[in-house]
Amino acid sequence: MTEQTDKAATFAKLHIKGDPLVLFNIWDAGSAVAVAESGAKAIATGSWGVAAADGFADGENLSLDAAIANLERITASVDLPVTIDFEGGYADDNAGLAENVTRVIRAGAIGINFEDQKVGGVGLFPIEEQQSRIAAIREAAERSGVPLFINARTDIFLKNHASYDEAHLAEAVERSKAYADAGADGFFAPGLRKPEFIRQLTEASPLPVNILVMADTPSNEELATYGVARISYGPGPYKRMIEFLKGIARDVYSPQ
Repeated sequence: MTEQTDKAATFAKLHIKGDPLVLFNIWDAGSAVAVAESGAKAIATGSWGVAAADGFADGENLSLDAAIANLERITASVDLPVTIDFEGGYADDNAGLAENVTRVIRAGAIGINFEDQKVGGVGLFPIEEQQSRIAAIREAAERSGVPLFINARTDIFLKNHASYDEAHLAEAVERSKAYADAGADGFFAPGLRKPEFIRQLTEASPLPVNILVMADTPSNEELATYGVARISYGPGPYKRMIEFLKGIARDVYSPQ
């Protein structure tokens, strides 16, 4: 447990405003080893890639048992800190969340992404309810003895991908403060791509801000100047690997 605790502390220190931790998301033990050998400082799963690699759609369609088994193989394969995309925690009640995150910690993870959308439902959890959910996870982590890094994700910008505005930004700031009060360590805003909005969020959020790389996201260098502390690649690495695989397979089956 001491080694896992040390990894958790190391991981938290990697979140530096203006010098972001870059996470090239992986999906299994093999991809984790490849990314680790390429110079990564930490390893992060992406739920989309993990699910797709097992033949499922994203959104907790892959069972928690399968996700935990995959996590165990990953943490056994690399010496780096490992954080898992925990989606909505695979539970609607706080007791279930506490039980599930305890399993994640026992599998060797030192961090999670935990989102505020209602997985399989509609909309986002109200702020106070999501605070309660985060607090339940924090309490379970404290009982385990591991200072789990809770990266609280908001889906405000993904759900308003093409039309988010100042009101959405204001809600994101409000949620970042509320989630910090509940025990979160980071704030993940996937879908946020407007430079000035990113800058405003990093200035207003009490938590280090995590941005997702998308087709029109500013460069990593630009994100650093905006005060971002963590950059994630999400499903991108898996999708690029699959396209590469398709290409070389076509060369085999349909040679020119």
